Amino acid sequence: VQLQASGGGLVQAGGSLRLSCAASGINFNFKDYNMGWYRQDPGKQHELVARITSGGDINYVNSMKGRFTISRDNARNMVYLQMDSLKPEDTSVYYCNANRGLGNATINYWGQGTLVTVSS
Repeated sequence: VQLQASGGGLVQAGGSLRLSCAASGINFNFKDYNMGWYRQDPGKQHELVARITSGGDINYVNSMKGRFTISRDNARNMVYLQMDSLKPEDTSVYYCNANRGLGNATINYWGQGTLVTVSS
């Protein structure tokens, strides 16, 4: 399974970026997976930003509510993160995640990160 994230870059505070994640793989049924965006700063663990379940339920971290929008396109095996009103503290490396339960285990896939830099 491959998760290819893109769309990061440098933006001024108050600006917007749209991250995209393309999922692919043999026998990978995208619609069966919960998808999420995480971010990670140096020396820290992944931090959840937003997730959308296989059924379409959505959760955001409180600090992102109202500013970020996650969506998925099951026909294209894509998940998106629209980020508006960006703040310098949103600067981080953003990662795409796909996960699903399998019995008592959880299958997790991670993409490479895409760097978002918000200047003040």
